[in-house]
Amino acid sequence: AGLRVLESRAQLGIATGNRYPQAQIVAGDATALGASKNAANTAAGDLEFVQYNVGVGASWEIDFWGKFQRGIEAADAAFLASVAGYDQVMVLVTAQVCGTYLAIRTIEEQLRITSENVAIQQRSYDIVNVQFENGSTSELDVLQARTLLMSTKASIPGLQTQLYQARHALSTLLGMPPGDLSDLLRGGAAIPEVPEKLAVGLPAELLRRRPDVRQAEYAAMAQNARVGLAKANLYPSFSLSGAVGLSAAANTETTRSGESGFGQLFDADSLTYSIGPSFVWPFLNYGRLKNSVRVQDARLQQSLINFRETVLQAAREVEDAMVALDGAVQQKALLAVTVQNAQRSSDVAMLRFNEGFADYQRVLNAQQSLFTQQGRYVTNQSAVVESFISLYVALG
Repeated sequence: AGLRVLESRAQLGIATGNRYPQAQIVAGDATALGASKNAANTAAGDLEFVQYNVGVGASWEIDFWGKFQRGIEAADAAFLASVAGYDQVMVLVTAQVCGTYLAIRTIEEQLRITSENVAIQQRSYDIVNVQFENGSTSELDVLQARTLLMSTKASIPGLQTQLYQARHALSTLLGMPPGDLSDLLRGGAAIPEVPEKLAVGLPAELLRRRPDVRQAEYAAMAQNARVGLAKANLYPSFSLSGAVGLSAAANTETTRSGESGFGQLFDADSLTYSIGPSFVWPFLNYGRLKNSVRVQDARLQQSLINFRETVLQAAREVEDAMVALDGAVQQKALLAVTVQNAQRSSDVAMLRFNEGFADYQRVLNAQQSLFTQQGRYVTNQSAVVESFISLYVALG
């Protein structure tokens, strides 16, 4: 994206240079010529000679109809569109880095919760296994406790695989080969918290802030200038050309006598020049030229429709992100209470089982519910931050 900016800036420099004489050349040559003695046009004159030429020439097509000015406008808008494209890439890459970092912290939190539940379920299994050996409970309770424990343990390898893959993705986004990111991820931070308030701004500010909206706008502006450039081709172009130089020649006999045409090249009599205006008007190609205008105009209409759709999509993305963030925050508050109740239910169920007032099935249900609700809460925490990131992207 950055290199495209450099490319479009160079294209702008080329278009700007068309304001001035388009051709400015210094040329020189030395040519040995020999003519056939048997040809019809060689009855008289030198048959063998050396021609020397050196001179300066310039040609300037006057921007009478604004063709070159339109080209500059198109190149300038294309340059600004490439800058907006670079900004859009930066926004998206930054959002992907944030999203991948969030995924890493979310998986780490899921691993932490899974390990805690493994420890809880291991203690329950040990207790019920001792009771089974003492004959105070059935083998069914032991098998169910072991099933729940193994099921919870089985989720750890999958989470670890996801964690490694997320770290590899973060390495790639940072322009690094997949490897150890311990230095960057040191400390084992929790899932990030989002601020309670965010200044969204006015809709008009959104349209100027979003890089993709600006890019679509500049693309339409560039295409509008190309329409004017195509229309300018309908009219005659006027040019002013001129050249000044030196020209001299020496035939074979003069060269043998010791005189050189190159020595005469810088005499005053060797001066040659030409200057004058000209015009070109391809009036017989009007059908082709008019259709070229229609082509550019159709492309302009496409650009305008694309700009309108981009604006509508931008407004929709902002509204969707705000609704998603609000809903995720509300759900987070409810799930926090749910986790507290599930934790208390698990503790009470285990206590009543130890005292003989409840069967082990209620313990299993409570522990399974605790693990499920904790997973939902972590997923919701991640969804809150994901919605916040999406809102930042939508706001540009």
